[in-house]
Amino acid sequence: MPLLRIDDIHLSFGGVKAINGVSIRVEKGSIHAIIGPNGAGKTSIFNCISSVYKPQRGAVYFEDRKVTGMKPDHVTHLGIARTFQNIALFHHMTVLDNLMLGRHQFMKRGILAGGIFLGPARSEEIENRKAVEDIIDFLEIENIRKKPVGTLAYGLRKRVELGRALALKPKLLLLDEPMAGMNLEEKEDMARFILDINEEWGVTILLIEHDLGVVMDISHRVSVLDFGVKISEGEPAEVANDPHVIKAYIGEDDDFLQEMEAR
Repeated sequence: MPLLRIDDIHLSFGGVKAINGVSIRVEKGSIHAIIGPNGAGKTSIFNCISSVYKPQRGAVYFEDRKVTGMKPDHVTHLGIARTFQNIALFHHMTVLDNLMLGRHQFMKRGILAGGIFLGPARSEEIENRKAVEDIIDFLEIENIRKKPVGTLAYGLRKRVELGRALALKPKLLLLDEPMAGMNLEEKEDMARFILDINEEWGVTILLIEHDLGVVMDISHRVSVLDFGVKISEGEPAEVANDPHVIKAYIGEDDDFLQEMEAR
């Protein structure tokens, strides 16, 4: 049984068909990439999984449980976390505080108990703080932990957003263009973190990414969308040689053929 099952999703905005009958299976423990030209419907798929959008037809199942129609916070409680194409952090707050916000669903004590900060409330704070400190160590951001996020370089902010998603302790992590706008060194670091999250932490990852080299290097399986339709799916090598994929990318990325041939 796949961890995530997307069944025949149809999503329209007025007369615009964003997703047209897409079905995807994401196996537990895998890194599964969704690629495609701009406007192909990739982020709309993520929004359907997160229950931000409700498709007109079809459904999304997580651990064989239907999540379509649930409130987004209920989907998060099931074990699905995500990062965003445009960084969604509180820039005036520190790195540590942003990561602690990711632990909100594990904090059960009320305002009164938190204000007194004794007994169970203190133990809860210590437990969640330790979980965040482990993430800070893992992402190698100890030296910026007390800095306001708004003062950080773009690549570091992307790393902090990844950390906040990890703070939710997800079973499934949705990464929406985690390497967009990064230089080569930053991309290599992010790729390493993604692999370690998958292999060492056992988190299943569904990834949207435009850097095809990274996708082909780290993914176990790739789904390709074009104008809201799935045109190909398979292992990276299969997808790279699919004529439909090559046709979809010609004009979008002039180096696509050369890059795929080199691999």
